[in-house]
Amino acid sequence: MDEDVTPGEFDHVDGDQFDRDDRAALRRVLGLSTELEDVTEVEYRQLRLERVVLVGVWTSGTARDAELSLAELAALSETAGALVLDGLIQRRDKPDPATYIGSGKAQELRDIVVETGADTVVCDGELSPGQLIHLEDVVKVKVVDRTALILDIFAQHAKSREGKAQVSLAQMQYMLPRLRGWGQSLSRQMGGGGSASGGGGMATRGPGETKIETDRRRIREKMAKMRREIADMKHGRELKRQERHRNRVPSVAIAGYTNAGKSSLLNQLTGAGVLVENALFATLDPTVRRATTPSGRTFTLADTVGFVRHLPHDLVEAFRSTMEEVGEADLILHVVDGAHPAPEEQLATVREVIRDVGGHDIPEIVVINKADAADELALQRLLRTEKRAIAVSARTGLGIEQLLEWIDTELPRPAVELEVLVPYTEGGLVSRVHAEGEVLAEEHTGEGTLLTARVHEELAALLEPYAPAVSG
Repeated sequence: MDEDVTPGEFDHVDGDQFDRDDRAALRRVLGLSTELEDVTEVEYRQLRLERVVLVGVWTSGTARDAELSLAELAALSETAGALVLDGLIQRRDKPDPATYIGSGKAQELRDIVVETGADTVVCDGELSPGQLIHLEDVVKVKVVDRTALILDIFAQHAKSREGKAQVSLAQMQYMLPRLRGWGQSLSRQMGGGGSASGGGGMATRGPGETKIETDRRRIREKMAKMRREIADMKHGRELKRQERHRNRVPSVAIAGYTNAGKSSLLNQLTGAGVLVENALFATLDPTVRRATTPSGRTFTLADTVGFVRHLPHDLVEAFRSTMEEVGEADLILHVVDGAHPAPEEQLATVREVIRDVGGHDIPEIVVINKADAADELALQRLLRTEKRAIAVSARTGLGIEQLLEWIDTELPRPAVELEVLVPYTEGGLVSRVHAEGEVLAEEHTGEGTLLTARVHEELAALLEPYAPAVSG
């Protein structure tokens, strides 16, 4: 689990031309299997360590694209605590509506499951309820799709009350159309006949609800309750954000692809000591910390949940709380993994979600992290392509000072510039100028603190009585 998953050796493909055998084959993807040396890394899982075979349907793009997608699925599986035994890709024009990979290939997959001793198949896509059921019936082991896998990771990593509630809601939204009914339970709530001995009395006669209908009704009731609870929690979070806005503390949001190094960057910028883990989705609750620019300006830094390709819309909705920090920020630090094989794709994925949460017009600095491990040519390409980009290493501290200077330049500046002589008895006002404004010059005199500063209108009104003291 500590090692990054690297994609296998890519086949050389000439455009979209494939010979018949290649089109029909289940292609093994090399380099995806993992061996965990220390199972204590996943001991927090209640279930036993799962042994999984990955399978993806390659419908468009190159073989390299398909293998990168499966490599990401392998990383997700390991983050969930699974042991990846094999990875397979099926070349098709579109996924099979019945079994995702086609009935013949499902039988081949069954043989591979038996051969490897796997207990779970993980599919690189969102499967319909019918596809899940049919594929499970053929392979005879549990089938999990990409969405269920991400939800499982979310459930393991959510720590706050709100984070856990958001996960539960997303899980119920996913589960509702996928409930399976079992024959013997279909009329669990059947009423009786009309006899005195066996009947259930009035309003209980007739077929009643099936078990599956009962389960669906209960889930809908729980979802409604959960939405109300989340709305109450959202109100509390908005009050905290309004407090920050009232104090005019500029806010910076760290956004980026999962495992790009956002929490490490937060630690470098603030010394916050936030959990840093080489795992996808290690951060699921918004972490807000204070930081200071080289010129002494205070701002807040919010770490947010990592994005991932094809994140289902329900999950974006469920985790909107972590993303609201992005939509409300004055500046976005868009962190990208400079050592990743396809950083441009990660940038595009994250920007799509930022647009979804209303952050498309917020100023952005692209922070190319892991510069110490990145390919030099790829790094230069990114720096040329992105107009406002900086290469850093959250591990070594490379570029962090320059990044703080950039943040200083980009943050909105208070509107009013003034010069005041504040008596020492009003030390609280001087503290507010330091916390909420921008001090351009400061001198301690016999009468008080002589300040030249930029402040917001509300604080300027409080300081106005002390302005005439320096006139003339």
